[in-house]
Amino acid sequence: MTDHPVTATKTAVDLAGAGTMRQRLVSAACTALALIAATTSHVVAQGPLQNFVTHEAPKTIAVLNFTDEQGRSRSSAEFEGKVVVLNIWATWCVPCRREMPALDRLQGTLGGPDLTVVPISIDRGGLETVTKFYAGIGIRYLPKYIDGSGQAVRVLAAMGLPTTLILDRAGQEVARVVGPAEWDSPDIAEYLKSIVSRRSDRIISAERDDDHGRPAPSGSAGPLTRALRWLKTFVVN
Repeated sequence: MTDHPVTATKTAVDLAGAGTMRQRLVSAACTALALIAATTSHVVAQGPLQNFVTHEAPKTIAVLNFTDEQGRSRSSAEFEGKVVVLNIWATWCVPCRREMPALDRLQGTLGGPDLTVVPISIDRGGLETVTKFYAGIGIRYLPKYIDGSGQAVRVLAAMGLPTTLILDRAGQEVARVVGPAEWDSPDIAEYLKSIVSRRSDRIISAERDDDHGRPAPSGSAGPLTRALRWLKTFVVN
């Protein structure tokens, strides 16, 4: 059974000595915001999808910058073309710690060319803290991404931890999960597969432009479109 998003954030606040005073103050502020969200948001359903809030139309999000375990600069824009489960978390957040094994199983089961989990830690302890935590609970498939500045929380207007965004292939937000979720449940797997099977309006528009001889944005054409374009060169010539 998952924690309610408000309870999840409050639990992190109640952890005496588990984080800095700054972290506890941030968590307290997130609790107030989560109370508002809990009374105004429309969720998808009860059960495993109870914390999912979907959008009538995809929303553009700001590009997030973070580092990987090799210390290289990375960007959320790199994952365009895949459905992304973008999770903002921290080791001092109890609900985050509880849901990480399920996210790991999700990556191990569905992760690949069409879908990936991108867990971004806002721990100020950085890579060392995340590595120790992964080893302690046996995380096998999740990558290590670090945002020690915590800018992801501000940029995404996260109302508590964990907060997870579901991004479509065009990198746009189609749903948001406030609080932990049962990521390895069949219901969530089916929901994510339905997002994978969609073609975003941006991709459809690019393909239409290409079919009418107008230039399409670089990298937007799918493999079928590129193959047809290649065959056309032989017919024309």
